[in-house]
Amino acid sequence: MDGILYTMRQTPKRTYGWSPNIAYSVGLIASDGSLSKDGRHIDLTSVDVDQLENFSHALGREFRIGKKFNKSKTPAYRIQFSDVAYYDFLLAVGLTPAKSLTITRLHIPDKYYADFLRGLFDGDGSCYAYMDKRWRSSYMYYITFTSASMDFIRFIQASNTRLIGVGAGSVRKGVRAYIIAYAKKDALKLFLYMHYHPDVICLQRKYNKLVSFTIKNQDAIIL
Repeated sequence: MDGILYTMRQTPKRTYGWSPNIAYSVGLIASDGSLSKDGRHIDLTSVDVDQLENFSHALGREFRIGKKFNKSKTPAYRIQFSDVAYYDFLLAVGLTPAKSLTITRLHIPDKYYADFLRGLFDGDGSCYAYMDKRWRSSYMYYITFTSASMDFIRFIQASNTRLIGVGAGSVRKGVRAYIIAYAKKDALKLFLYMHYHPDVICLQRKYNKLVSFTIKNQDAIIL
């Protein structure tokens, strides 16, 4: 798929081929996005308006960002747009309408997997740290990825091991989704792999948290 341009079913006003920014956008769609059944509309919703701005930057477009509230009155932000060429590109990658439970293996070129994974992390990923009281001065931190599809979690697990050299991580079932977690040494490998250059698009608050974890952990060295 590397280098293929997708302009199906419409006059070719736009084309989409693989690049770091496009791969990042695919990661965001795979996590917080959705494809409508009409074959042309894409939706991306997030509580982080910065994430939607990152998505706009990744596609090189200016989208109108709407605002909505859930039952608890918590604000969320939304981009909804029509783009058949991008929709077809996402289909070719392996995304489908109602993807939450059906998503499995995606066709991501190895060259752009870091950017895709960073988008996935910025969307449905998390990071946290704490002092482990079982050992003196033991500082632990984790990177996690979440999905409602176990098949997709297994795909991420296998891809991370193959391309980054991390271990299998720890997979558990949450309330409504599955979570794969990586601790300390593997978390650091993932962090450096995803953020391989200071200029890559990323969600700044998550990046800053990970930087603070590695600074606090003076033993954060990959052997």
